[in-house]
Amino acid sequence: MHILVLGAAGMVGRKLTERLLRDGRLGKRDITRMTLQDVVAPAKPANPGFPVDTVTCDFAVPGAAEPLVADRPDVIFHLAAIVSGEAELDFDKGYRINLDGTRMLFDAVRLIGGGYKPRIVFTSSIAVFGAPFPDAIGDEFFHTPLLSYGTQKAIGELLLADYSRRGFLDGIGIRLPTICIRPGLPNKAASGFFSNILREPLAGKEAVLPVSEDVRHWHASPRSAVNFLLHAATMDSDAAGARRNLTMPGLSATVGEEIAALKRVAGDKVAARIKREPDPFIISIVAGWPRNFDAKRARQLGFTTAEQTFDDIIRIHIEDELGGKFVA
Repeated sequence: MHILVLGAAGMVGRKLTERLLRDGRLGKRDITRMTLQDVVAPAKPANPGFPVDTVTCDFAVPGAAEPLVADRPDVIFHLAAIVSGEAELDFDKGYRINLDGTRMLFDAVRLIGGGYKPRIVFTSSIAVFGAPFPDAIGDEFFHTPLLSYGTQKAIGELLLADYSRRGFLDGIGIRLPTICIRPGLPNKAASGFFSNILREPLAGKEAVLPVSEDVRHWHASPRSAVNFLLHAATMDSDAAGARRNLTMPGLSATVGEEIAALKRVAGDKVAARIKREPDPFIISIVAGWPRNFDAKRARQLGFTTAEQTFDDIIRIHIEDELGGKFVA
């Protein structure tokens, strides 16, 4: 099996790659080759056990997608995107990468023809939904995104479903919760503070909270995100029918509940490293975000999370990223 990962240098892409290399198989099939693509050079794995190629390119440049799919990868993980805050600040860049790049990828697959029909796992977002919201957003709730990023992802979902319906590809779209705690450095995602206020204090650093503690949002750990991707790549897509895009399970929590969990797991001294500095730009974006979901359909199709409480999310970060220790 040949696997192509677009956006392989990103956090989720790196973790997915590590898992695939460790397992050596996807579902019931052995991995025989991997291609890792990103706009910055993906890390070349050491002793992978099968050929791994790395490609550094902007997949949204016309003509870039065709060479990536020319060897007919069996599974394509489409993780390439710019994040919400950047897409909102740079309108042209957001649409070029998040929408135009996706369309060109799907067309490159379509134009190969000859019965080629790879599984494409598309990472969408809960940003496809916009206020006003019910208490818990169900599978029948309509798309009214209030950000350019959410609009771009919603259009990508429609393309994925239509190209699948036409038999050009076999797509599954997964609407990821906000991934928390993201390892590494802060990025331009408007949601980055959800991770920052936990990750930085656990590392002995101060963090800025730009919103009020009553802000509620939908979360999942990086460990859960990888599990979602693997299941989307191996599930029976016929069971999804024509509705190929699914809201992933997660955990609804307020910022205050996050901080309370941090205090329980790591202590008051760690939580005291959080500084409150309201940011009107971030506050305006967060105001239109969804807060809670009933991901019934995804659960029925076999998607599960790795955590039940925010304490679990914090402990997973300490275990997976900090070697079991944090700075008290």
